[in-house]
Amino acid sequence: MNRTIFFMVCFPLLLCGCAGSGAGSGGQSDPNPLKVALLPDESPSTVIANNEKLKEYLQRELARDIELVVTTDYSTMIEAVRHGRIHVAYFGPLSYVLARQKTEIEPFAALKTKDGTTYKAVLIANVAAGIDSVADIKGKDVAFGDTASTSSHLIPRGMLAEKGLIADVDYQARFVGAHDTVALTVQTGRAPAGGLSKPIFESLLERGIIDRNKVRVLQESRLYPQYPWTMRSDLKSELKERIRKAFLSLHDPEVLRPFKAEGFGPVSDQDYDVIRDLGKLLNLDLSKF
Repeated sequence: MNRTIFFMVCFPLLLCGCAGSGAGSGGQSDPNPLKVALLPDESPSTVIANNEKLKEYLQRELARDIELVVTTDYSTMIEAVRHGRIHVAYFGPLSYVLARQKTEIEPFAALKTKDGTTYKAVLIANVAAGIDSVADIKGKDVAFGDTASTSSHLIPRGMLAEKGLIADVDYQARFVGAHDTVALTVQTGRAPAGGLSKPIFESLLERGIIDRNKVRVLQESRLYPQYPWTMRSDLKSELKERIRKAFLSLHDPEVLRPFKAEGFGPVSDQDYDVIRDLGKLLNLDLSKF
């Protein structure tokens, strides 16, 4: 809580020094430095450190300074984009849909793996908790990430609903922040079950952060559209084209390693209608997120 309060106070101050060069201030749309926001799915220091190669690549390709930004949560990220304090943002599918409701942004690329520009979420359980199926979750706590997260909230919630389990009726939803925190919360038994991105969960297993003897996968979701890279619509058209080209032509494995991706593929707003439909199916008022 103290960390969140500190960030809410300090984040606008940290950004205001260059807000005047952004698209949201004074009508300018050719900002330098270009502020690029990454997902807050792990600690900010880890995300920034892991993406130094991306920063270097974009500085070369776009011939301008790049500043990487990691907010404490999706809501702060959305507001920063809305006010022109972030120019290019890497959103989750749901957080993109929410941001699109509040500001003029456009998706231009999404993470590409062997599944194309799609991915899955997983429901996981603590092995010692005696949960052998999704039905066993009834009456227990379920750890989710951010309320605006697709793969650590919306999709797992939908998977539970398909089994007849409704949040705050059949189980208690607990929001713990990042995907890695969801997995650790389940591993330590603070919540017997949880939901998160399958690629992130597999990465946590590979790095030894999660012990596969303590956490099991209960169910995988179907494929959903991958996390989109977006940019403010009021950036100069020449700059937008250079940004688009930089991402779609990116094949450097050193830059792509943190994303666990082969590259980035083109996407459009219509690709995320399936996320909007899932929100309707769960009777979620996405405007209130």
